[in-house]
Parts: sequence; C-alpha cells; structure tokens
Amino acid sequence: MPAPTVDPVSRNALVILATIAAGTVLFLLADILTPLALAMFLALMVDGFARVLQARLPGVSRGAAMPMAIALSVLIFGGGAFFIVDNATAFVGQLVDYTPRLNGLIARVAAMAGMDVPPTLTQLIQQLNPTSYLGQVAKGLQSFASTAAFVLVYLGFILASRRGWERKAVNLFRAREQRQEAVEAFLRIRNGVEQYLWVQTITGLMIAVAAWVAMAAVGLDNAVFWAILIFIASYIPVVGGIVAVAVPPIFALVEFETIWPAVILFGVLQVIGMFVGNVVQPRMQGRSLNMDPIVLLLALAFWTVLWGLTGAFLSTPLTTVMMVILAQFPGTRWIAVLLSADGDPGQHKQVEPPSSAGPAPSPPSARAGRKKSNQGT
Repeated sequence: MPAPTVDPVSRNALVILATIAAGTVLFLLADILTPLALAMFLALMVDGFARVLQARLPGVSRGAAMPMAIALSVLIFGGGAFFIVDNATAFVGQLVDYTPRLNGLIARVAAMAGMDVPPTLTQLIQQLNPTSYLGQVAKGLQSFASTAAFVLVYLGFILASRRGWERKAVNLFRAREQRQEAVEAFLRIRNGVEQYLWVQTITGLMIAVAAWVAMAAVGLDNAVFWAILIFIASYIPVVGGIVAVAVPPIFALVEFETIWPAVILFGVLQVIGMFVGNVVQPRMQGRSLNMDPIVLLLALAFWTVLWGLTGAFLSTPLTTVMMVILAQFPGTRWIAVLLSADGDPGQHKQVEPPSSAGPAPSPPSARAGRKKSNQGT
C-alpha cells in the first residue's frame, strides 16, 4: 500500500505553526533554557580549546587536554571579569570629575537644539529618578548571579556526562546511514560554530588592539578597559561594530576640552572597522557559515527579543545550529535554503579553525557506532 502523500501547503503550514509554537516556548522558558544554551556553548568552546591544546602542545594527551582547557578557560574568563569590574568601579568614580565637562557638553547640545536654558547633569539625573530603578538593577544583578551559577552547574554536568552522550548517540541511530548523517550534521554544526568563534575572536582582537593604540595615542583614559569592552562586544553582530566606533569618541568629547581627539578617534576607528569587516573577516570566514547577511541581522533581532543580551551573543551560533538541523528533514529544508547564502545549506564548505591541526577526528560516538555496525555485519 503506497504511503499517503502530504499536501505541500498543509505541510508548510504545519511547519510555520510549529515554528511559532517553538518560539513561544523558547520565550516562556527563557529562564530555564538560557543557562543551558550558554553552558552548551561554553562546553563546545572548551572542547575545541582542548583539541587545539592536544594538537599544538607536544606531550599533551587527550585525557590531560580537557582539564587543562577548563583551567585555562576559568583563568582567562575569571581574570577578564575581575579586570572589568575593577576598572568599571574606577571609571564610575572618574565620572564625578567629568561633571563640569558633561554640563558643558549638554549646554552645547542644548544650544544646537535651540534651548535657551540648558539643563545641568544634576537636573537630568533628578528627572530620570535613578532611585526608582535601584530595584530593577538589584533584580538584574541577582538574576545575573543565579544565571551564572546555573551555567556553571550545567557546564559541569555536560562535561562530566560526555561519555554517556556518546553511548546514547550510538543507540539512538541503529542504521548505519542514519548514524552517518547524524555524525555529519554534528560535525557541520561544530565546525561552523568553532569557525565563527575563531573568526570573531581574531577580528575582535585586531579591532581591540588597534583601538587601544588609537586611544592611547590621543591620551584617552581607561584605554585598556575600553579595548576589552570592544573585544567582548565584537561577538555581537552589528552592535559590536557600532560600540567600537561610537563609544570611545563620545567619552573623548567628555574628557578633552576640544573635539579633535574625538574626531580623530572616530575616523581611525571607522577605518579600522571597515578594513576588518570588509577585507579581513570575509577572507577568514569564507563560506564556512553559508548564511545570508540579512538573516544574521534578523537572527540578532529575533534572539535578542527572545533571550535578551544572551540571545544577542548566541544569535549566530544558534541560527547556524537551526539551519543545519532544518536541512536534515525534507519538510523543513526549504527554511534552511532561505537561511543559507547560496541556497544549498547541506553542502557548504566546512572549515576548521587554523589553530587546529588537520581535519577534525570523528567523535567517539561515530567510531563506536561504526565498530558496532561492523560487528553486526
């Protein structure tokens, strides 16, 4: 008896309804899913870091590479967070000294707007009534602390249960063809996310170092602090470039008596951003993501609405995962085709980060699956 055919219109309608339902669930369960997504993202970063250490450092075994990667990751991220918090406290203290210059800047902007009596910084702060936001700030800090704790807990369990997931993957796909397709999809997701992280890290470092040189050359205070913030913002598409170009010149207007340091900073940072974004980044990234630039912008808006700042950071990796998964099923492949840059989401070029040596080895689940399959045959 032939299998019943499904009307394409009905199938696409079901896919759209399922997408809306999935988006609703992601939004409603954001407090639960956001730490898990961050933990999985960090686990992927640590795993890639461990493979790089194993490939680049002589005498480092696979068993020793993972603890070393975890220790180095904690040291790097913990040191960076401590530096940002310490310098942010000093920066807030410096804002008091900048009050007269801020009043002058407000007066110039008010004069350009045609206001006869410009407000002072104190009056603007009183109008904003910051005490009303203290509760929201405290709630936000509490939420951040709890999210960080959940992320660490999830990350520990994910890293500890890697072997169990490998056995589950073998038992989940009994047929050799299905198992091979699942392994290829996993490698495509891993390579795409790792390549994106590699490109964003290198280009972010280039922009941050060049921005630090420019800020130090004009004498801007807290140049290292701003450079680190620019590097962190580089992981957010579009927004990171705006932050890198706009924020240092704005504070240069406050710090210096003349506008020329701000003009010089703006011009230099604009040139740096255009060169890295239009020359260096496309050459490094190539066709590894195979994602339409418009889709990247829409993904940034979509995930930011769902998960806030966390969604902004993870928008590109999450969309890459979605595109690869949707391409595996005939009913949803058309969505993956629309998301891709060349219309072929299943055959895009897979590129390993330059820091790893040679092609990526098959995951243990794939090797175990092939061994078990061969024994069965």
